Amino acid sequence: MKIADLTVDELQALIRKVVHEELQNIMADPDQHLEITDEIKARLELSLGSTDRITLQEVKDRLKLA
Repeated sequence: MKIADLTVDELQALIRKVVHEELQNIMADPDQHLEITDEIKARLELSLGSTDRITLQEVKDRLKLA
């Protein structure tokens, strides 16, 4: 079937479907099926338990983000 053979409604539905699929691909979490290692869990727990904080500006400065 050619695009020219589609009705306006069919073409709109096709465009909606393609856009939806692409948005899902862009927003998908590539790590969603990976397991968190014990080492990472320990680092996260340590980080969450810490009271040391830095400002957003410090993060930007360290990463040279302006």
